[in-house]
Amino acid sequence: MKTYALEVKFTNNGNENRLYPVILQDDHNMILVDCGYAGFMPLIEAAMNAHGLSLQKLTGIIITHHDIDHIGGLHEIKEKYPDIKIYAPEAEEPYISGKAKSLRLIQAENTHALLPENQQPAAFQFQEFLKTVRPVEVDVTFSEGNLPFLDGVEIIHTPGHMPGHISLYLNHDKTLISADALVYENGELEIANPQYCLDLPQAVASVKKIIQYDVNKIICYHGGLVKHDIQSKLTTLLSKYL
Repeated sequence: MKTYALEVKFTNNGNENRLYPVILQDDHNMILVDCGYAGFMPLIEAAMNAHGLSLQKLTGIIITHHDIDHIGGLHEIKEKYPDIKIYAPEAEEPYISGKAKSLRLIQAENTHALLPENQQPAAFQFQEFLKTVRPVEVDVTFSEGNLPFLDGVEIIHTPGHMPGHISLYLNHDKTLISADALVYENGELEIANPQYCLDLPQAVASVKKIIQYDVNKIICYHGGLVKHDIQSKLTTLLSKYL
């Protein structure tokens, strides 16, 4: 199986940012892991083209959790390519399909009144932004364990950032796709936005679960590829919280 970390560059409030969705390809499937914000389809297509890949040949999309930067672009891709199958953790399916209200939106609404008055307009804007996500039906759900349609890919339940959050472990080359269980910032691994984790102790426990795996590479959705001193970096991260 081949693995491609896509570098998707975009500008937000005048600042250049990057996200790192992943393509997993075998003889029968080409799967995208997470898909950015609404309007990202051309950016993802360009990032795929840089690796000689085509969005037209995509067979499926795995959503690791329902944050807007992971599912915002899902509807437009599914609308253009309706044969693409959507895969997601069972616990995340109601939020992706629109059957349940976004947990991130609930969090934003519940904390709004606690913010200083000068921060409340921006917080309200963020809530309205979260409401723009368009639901998409999930074709296949799964729980922790080996993926049935990609050999050598293990789903790891890594809650904390969101209750249904997953990471993926690729046995063939010992690569971890961490989604938002980990981010890579300033040369170090961190927990993604710990102040916004829905359950920070769970997020720390998920890092303790990850450190048990034999990992040669980590692909962080925020920060990209990590190849060196992984066990040391994970140990340092845990020492901040334990």
